[in-house]
Amino acid sequence: MAEPFDAFRYAHAHRRDVIWLSQNTNHLVPPEVVRGALEEAIAERRYEGYPLSSGDPELLELIREDLGIPGAPPFLTSGGTEALYMIMRALLAPGDEVVASDPSYLIIHKFIELAGARPVCADIYRPPYRLTAEAVTEHLGPRTKMILLIDPLNPLGSGYPREEVRAIAEIARDRHLTLLNDVTYRDYSDGHALAAEFAPEQTITVWSVSKNCGLAGLRLGGFSALPELSKRIARYNTNDLGVNILSQVAARAALRTKRSWIGRVVRTTQENGRRVHEIGRGVPGVTVPVETSRANMTILDIAGTGVSPDALQEELLRRHGVFVRAGSYLSPGHGSRFFRVSYSNPPSDIERFAQAFPEAMRALAPRPVAAR
Repeated sequence: MAEPFDAFRYAHAHRRDVIWLSQNTNHLVPPEVVRGALEEAIAERRYEGYPLSSGDPELLELIREDLGIPGAPPFLTSGGTEALYMIMRALLAPGDEVVASDPSYLIIHKFIELAGARPVCADIYRPPYRLTAEAVTEHLGPRTKMILLIDPLNPLGSGYPREEVRAIAEIARDRHLTLLNDVTYRDYSDGHALAAEFAPEQTITVWSVSKNCGLAGLRLGGFSALPELSKRIARYNTNDLGVNILSQVAARAALRTKRSWIGRVVRTTQENGRRVHEIGRGVPGVTVPVETSRANMTILDIAGTGVSPDALQEELLRRHGVFVRAGSYLSPGHGSRFFRVSYSNPPSDIERFAQAFPEAMRALAPRPVAAR
């Protein structure tokens, strides 16, 4: 019996020939931003020793300035995902409930369940394609302990207006609930508002340098919260000897210079997003649910074509070297309808997608049944 196709194993094995539109990674930051700093650290053989366990002081200050949350010092973890795991284990107990959504970044839901708690998901696969204060209120119950606010939202790319963030934060404040505000993609969102501005005592802000600074492979992120709440979470820290020193060196170099290049990265990303939408609308039966993405990703709904997103993911990767993400990874209720495309990439990558997508859809289109 043949083994199931492993898209990630295939993509890594053929990495020189594959364009990566699958994980919202950022391929637009100029390489010289971090190259010199990493080369110097390697020449000094800094990898032979442990880092300062609390984190490089300058890096911590740069993160503090970048986030702009007074009184909530950053805590470093090996990527934002580790921070999410720590938060759930520290703050949730068996039987607790977390108001979340479908679609969503489902790894967080997995961590909720590992703590013995349960995500209570609002179905948001309809306008405005995000949580609202009304939807949050409808899904609250006597066992609710937390609200999950991912802004901008992976996988849909939808973002939250300032007043909606305020309204959801006020629910958390008034009901004494924890508000987990995952802001991984905030640099791509015009007018982004942090929930900590409105409910500082309830809010934990999770951040990352993966998507804005183009450092996904180096795995550095963390959380910011007021000291009392931060101490509760830090009990579950497994990196007591510090986060990877080369990751810290690279993140420090990127954040030092971020203001000089982030505008170009965002503009190119937004232009790519408009092009992806145009490509999607050009294929019969394909729809674009979220008209304006506020992240570096979007979804294309192919339910009207009869093509499976999983089959499309494999066809694009095997035949065209274009790696996108099938929706089954991102939505129990709607994953069979859509796939996700990320596009903080050189425009030439998007043009490869423009050529490959219609060809793959034609190859997979259901054949009409001949009349008998």
